[in-house]
Amino acid sequence: MCGRYAASRKPEDLAGIFEVNHWDPTETLAPDWNVAPTKDVYVVLDRPVRDSGSPDPVRQLRVLRWGLVPSWAKTPEGGAKMINARSETALDKPSFRRALTARRCLIPADGYYEWMTAHDERRLEEEGKRKRAPKQPYFVTPADGSVFAMAGLYEFWRDRTLPDDHPRAWWVTCSVLTTAAESGDLAGYAGTGPRSLSDIHPRMPLMMTADRWASWLDPGTTDPDVVRELLAAPPEGLLRAYPVGTAVSSVRNNGPELMEELSGPEVGTLF
Repeated sequence: MCGRYAASRKPEDLAGIFEVNHWDPTETLAPDWNVAPTKDVYVVLDRPVRDSGSPDPVRQLRVLRWGLVPSWAKTPEGGAKMINARSETALDKPSFRRALTARRCLIPADGYYEWMTAHDERRLEEEGKRKRAPKQPYFVTPADGSVFAMAGLYEFWRDRTLPDDHPRAWWVTCSVLTTAAESGDLAGYAGTGPRSLSDIHPRMPLMMTADRWASWLDPGTTDPDVVRELLAAPPEGLLRAYPVGTAVSSVRNNGPELMEELSGPEVGTLF
């Protein structure tokens, strides 16, 4: 899954990386090293620019709220629970089906955080002998320092309690697609610590490599069978993971120090 990530790049840098043709400088977010559900986040998408008079899709950098609210929802409260969509079943779910075939996006990140339970504590937890085992946070990021482009969906929701001209009449929200965590060796694995991402957690965000961005963002691709092919996992070995301090576990903490690599885990003996 993906419940917390870091996004510190400036919008002008993201515009260059993703070849964005339109973004509003007034929609500028501060660097965030502890992005949590319901926060506003940057996304990259292809769609016509509002009030431009042209129906042609344009590559845009937009600010959306993380936590998808389906267009048919009566209230937006459920958005905080819909931060992730399983890529294997999203086409079968009413909450995600329409967005997956028509409103796909990329959610840029420096990397994401995942919490790993020590093996002995995990066993006790699974056996019901311990309710809350201590967990060590890891930061997962591209080994080459490039942007982590997470596959995402976005949706529009109309608040019918507000007039059309109210600034909060429309909500635009997003969700991160997830896939099975890689079981192959992490980049730079040296025989210590978790060998693969699946050692840390069974799920991970679906990463889109640069050669797949255009196909993923193309709003003209709506056939479910073709979309299903776009959900293929990327090649293994592109990511590295390292332990970080437990301060990231609190959403109140924020700063580049949350991404700093530790020489070893803070919580227990994991290996």
